[in-house]
Amino acid sequence: MSKEIQKIFQVAAVFIGTIVGAGLASGKEITQFFTSYGIKSFIGIIICGIFYIIMGSIISKISVDYNLNSYSHVINKVSPNILGKILGSITTLYIISSASIILAGSGALLNQFFGIPKLVGTLIMAAFAILTLLRGTKGLIEINSFIVPSLITVIVTIMLLYVFFYRDAINIKTLVSFPVQKSNWILSTILYSGYNILCCSGVLAPLSKEIKKKSTLIWGITLGAIGLTVICILINIMLMLNQPYIYRYEIPLLYIANRFGKVIQVMLLIIILLEMFSTEVSDVYSISKSLEESFNISFKKGIFIVILFALPISQIGFTNLISVLYPVFGVLSLLFIFQCVFFYVKQYWLKAH
Repeated sequence: MSKEIQKIFQVAAVFIGTIVGAGLASGKEITQFFTSYGIKSFIGIIICGIFYIIMGSIISKISVDYNLNSYSHVINKVSPNILGKILGSITTLYIISSASIILAGSGALLNQFFGIPKLVGTLIMAAFAILTLLRGTKGLIEINSFIVPSLITVIVTIMLLYVFFYRDAINIKTLVSFPVQKSNWILSTILYSGYNILCCSGVLAPLSKEIKKKSTLIWGITLGAIGLTVICILINIMLMLNQPYIYRYEIPLLYIANRFGKVIQVMLLIIILLEMFSTEVSDVYSISKSLEESFNISFKKGIFIVILFALPISQIGFTNLISVLYPVFGVLSLLFIFQCVFFYVKQYWLKAH
């Protein structure tokens, strides 16, 4: 494989790994943002994929051209005013709370399924995150290059088993027959994709600085967005066919995987744990890069600062804060996207014409 193609696949893996997270791998996010909208949910997922390609490409292009190395620099570039400072602060607060919740969640998951004490589970996740991050961007690429193919393999395996055992249930007529729980699918799609793009900018900006070649980045983002769309569609088909039962579960995909035996269940749980790990690494990486750029704190020192800050918070619990921050962050992410597009049109399109 040529070096260029390898880099495209690496960008795609990091893009998918950053967005997926435990929420998507467990089926919870798809259930919440898409499945309940019935057949229109598939249109929402495809729009989301197109949106990722456009916005990911814009952020990468701005990052390469202006030599930006963190989400805070991207925000400051497209919004050099008080609004940008508010957006930067809330983004940092959100990413730290996300990192804390993942530390707590990994402890709880390891405790629930493997009997490991919660604090020990949390410390294991923190230790592995530090070891990976000490390798810098290389570490981020390496773990996603392993985790993302594993995720695709497990989701495709569950889907193939579902097709094999329940092929009669999988048809357009059945999918259309389910009652629509909610109506505002367009708003849900925009909020979900906007929120993911702002989170992703923390990884896309430093990645752009290292790779520097726009075509490689754009092809990588495009491949990643297509892969992500396919994963979401497969998960959504299985979730739709298992309504209304999926709404009762914290891990809806586990309810579906249960019928295929213990091995599939364990595989799915390991993937969820790995996706928690990849999100943790992305979150700490984003903030450490931001600290390096904004406060001249070395990246490696930043890793320890962020982890040491997130560990005690993970024990107190940040769930209530994130439920407040989540909608605020969603709205602010739309503002960020609007400013990115406005900046891009002003700087590139208008100059060209």
